[in-house]
Amino acid sequence: MSVEVLPEGKKRIAAPLSEDDVRRLGVGDVVLVNGIIYGARDAAHKRLIEMLDAGEDLPFDPAGQIVYYVGPTPERPGNVVGSAGPTTASRMDRWTPRLLEMGLKGIIGKGGRGPAVREELAKHTAVYMAALGGGGALLALQVRSQRIVAFEELGTEAIRAMEVEDFPAWVVNDCTGRDYYAETIKPWRKNEELPEDLRLPIDTYRGDGGS
Repeated sequence: MSVEVLPEGKKRIAAPLSEDDVRRLGVGDVVLVNGIIYGARDAAHKRLIEMLDAGEDLPFDPAGQIVYYVGPTPERPGNVVGSAGPTTASRMDRWTPRLLEMGLKGIIGKGGRGPAVREELAKHTAVYMAALGGGGALLALQVRSQRIVAFEELGTEAIRAMEVEDFPAWVVNDCTGRDYYAETIKPWRKNEELPEDLRLPIDTYRGDGGS
């Protein structure tokens, strides 16, 4: 098994992940990722799909692997990596289904995913996790090594094999179709169920004065 349940309830995982491993991860679980993950952002994803469309082999086999939506900043002398925070996951929604079809099992990013991706995660028994947005410097401390495996000309957006140790994230979308964000903020959306004198003006939700 690539999932270890720790005494405090956190789950330590490492790729390659099997479908059974993924089924042991539920929304809200705090996970500690170990081993090799693949860093790739927008430009790299576009190139990967172009390679698939051209019938070419990918520079790494996605089956069972974990992809992290990251483009680390250049490292300072003596450091393994620069800031390594997650980028917005929804920007990869258009390309994600193809990689899930090829067996990708874990994804780490920031923010939520669209309904189509959530359906594909359930269909292909995969999981989406979120890392700490704005915590790139802290997350970089969990990276033990990195090497470019493809598209070096893309600079920070090159695909990297990154060895991580207890890299923290939490499960946002599990393989049953559940959505952590939707479930946790739902009670705060029920403004219409409050007594009228306690309801907030609708412009409060926009945060822009209604413009």
